[in-house]
Amino acid sequence: MRSKLVTAAAITAATALAATGCGSGSSGSSGKSIKVVYWQNLDSTSKLQANFLASMVKEFTKADPGAKVQLVPVTASENDYYTKIQLMMRSPSTAPDLVYEDTALINSDIAGGYLKPLDAYTAKWADWSQYAAAAKTAVTGASDNKIYGVPDNTDTRGIWYNKQLLAKAGIAVPWQPKTWADVLSAARRIKAKLPGVTPLNLYTGTAGGEASSMQGFEMLLYGTPAGDKSLYDASQKKWVVGSQGFKDALDFVHTVYGEKLGPSVPDALGANFGTTVGTELIPSGKLAMDIDGSWMPNNWGSSSAKPWQDWESVMGTAAMPTQSGQGPGKTSMSGGWAWSVPAKAGNADFAWKFLESIQTRTNSAKWNALNATIATRTDVASDPTYLNAVPTNKFFTELVADTHYRPGLPAYNQVSTAIQKAMESVTTGQASVDKAAATFDNDVKSAVGDDKTDKGTS
Repeated sequence: MRSKLVTAAAITAATALAATGCGSGSSGSSGKSIKVVYWQNLDSTSKLQANFLASMVKEFTKADPGAKVQLVPVTASENDYYTKIQLMMRSPSTAPDLVYEDTALINSDIAGGYLKPLDAYTAKWADWSQYAAAAKTAVTGASDNKIYGVPDNTDTRGIWYNKQLLAKAGIAVPWQPKTWADVLSAARRIKAKLPGVTPLNLYTGTAGGEASSMQGFEMLLYGTPAGDKSLYDASQKKWVVGSQGFKDALDFVHTVYGEKLGPSVPDALGANFGTTVGTELIPSGKLAMDIDGSWMPNNWGSSSAKPWQDWESVMGTAAMPTQSGQGPGKTSMSGGWAWSVPAKAGNADFAWKFLESIQTRTNSAKWNALNATIATRTDVASDPTYLNAVPTNKFFTELVADTHYRPGLPAYNQVSTAIQKAMESVTTGQASVDKAAATFDNDVKSAVGDDKTDKGTS
């Protein structure tokens, strides 16, 4: 979920994939042969998706012995994964038949001509009616209103907190802050009472990519009075600049790092800090609060690299409050992933058949439960098996009612990068909040055009 940065290393890696046949498409292949590309995080040892997809292939080919499904994991950072799949999708000789897409990037890939509309398939698929409206919107082209993917999962974000550490600091649990000030007050108390414990993790900086933009900044920004109009005003079709809400969110970031309520700046700006948070700092009791996502239990389950059996009793969850407690009182951000068919896929029809098989109610529930992700199908979202699979599923699923989605527009990538730059400059102290906000405004105007921006009201 990070912004796309085309690097020489990424181009070389993608070219190598094509040369070795790892990314080659299905042109010339049989009518029942497809290649499926998905992301394997460079910084993760988790094989959850690899194992799940392998089980789906086994199930699919058992029902159709003539079928051949080749799974192609692309091991890379998020940025490089986006770059690599775009490079693959440019040519029929390298395009996969099915590709795992971050929903935030779908409109960018539509604009690049990389994806095939799926309306002809979804129109005949009874299960399509089970997908939530918001999930469908995330895979709908902004320019043509066509469907370009089947949502695989979504997510929400809140505050994870260590109940034992908060209690030691004299903070009553269960804990639910009502305002940003409550969050900062708790962080200051923890700093004073628990030396050696980092009070609050707030992702920041360019290396963190979309983790910085979403968990670190938009969780704040969308909690300002402007809400859904705090970054992009869909009614005006303009990006918001010059808003007080943006400055207030930046000021929160500045406060966390200026008062040393967060991780050390070098650590926070590290590219792999998210893994450190989930696998080391939280389980070791060195981090009290973490603004993070519904997927965090993946770091601690029995199939993880470092299982942590006590997480269910140690960790608590709280909704992120709005800035001043104004309605609806809490906020969240949602992203998610989808399966798409590249425009130059060699075997789109059979790819769709495989896609249907992995997105049944039963298989979707199995995957969402296994991966601690939030269901996009309404029938799965109310399924007790899914809700009870992970103790926090119910809490994070309920946040969907007050969640927000990033603007699904090609320019979002550049806007997101501008957010990360602004965050980093106030985190390091290289710029004041006002200067960082002004630089953001200029960056956005340069990216989208001055006529596509409007001054915010919050």
